[in-house]
Amino acid sequence: MTETITFYTNPMSRGQIARWMLEEVAAPYEQVLLDYGTTMKAPDYLAINPMGKVPTIVHNGKVITECAAICAYLAEAFPDAGLAPKADERADYYRWLFFAAGPIEAAVTNRAMQWETPADKSMMMGYGTFDQAMDGLEYALSGKQWICGDRFTAADVYVGSQIGWGLAFNSIPTRPVFAEYAERIAQRPAYLKAKAIDGALIAEAQANSETPSPS
Repeated sequence: MTETITFYTNPMSRGQIARWMLEEVAAPYEQVLLDYGTTMKAPDYLAINPMGKVPTIVHNGKVITECAAICAYLAEAFPDAGLAPKADERADYYRWLFFAAGPIEAAVTNRAMQWETPADKSMMMGYGTFDQAMDGLEYALSGKQWICGDRFTAADVYVGSQIGWGLAFNSIPTRPVFAEYAERIAQRPAYLKAKAIDGALIAEAQANSETPSPS
């Protein structure tokens, strides 16, 4: 019997990626909602994740953090879901999963912070320049349905989240290949279910924050 996963998250965080993956593999999980600056920095949680951030999952006594790692771990832990790479998919799977978690994440974050790479310093950056990173991401998706070809895998959960959020918040450019990929992602039942759960939690939190405290 598979032990229920403990899922530490906040609905307004990258925890949305982990929840989507949990729903894709239909893993049994119990959520623990944490608040920024309070429970997320409390000693009992720091003992689990010293970074004091979410998401984190605990499964069979093991702690897994970082969204890309969580996606890869769950794909292997729940093989019946069919989201781990087959032998001929491994190269693309690992290549683009880590590309999205490394160069793309860094390029998008730096651009959001208005840190631009000087032309003569691009070789020092793991992603070169923002435009080079975006070109690489477009290359990864050109001419195929999913990251590994015709089959959806756990790599698409992470890459799809990066692109979906990037388009929603204008942190990546609107290119046809990105928009078409995001549209395919948004049709997945597990994606829709996870979004509905986090959307309801966000709405509840916002409603509670707007409720006047008793005088």
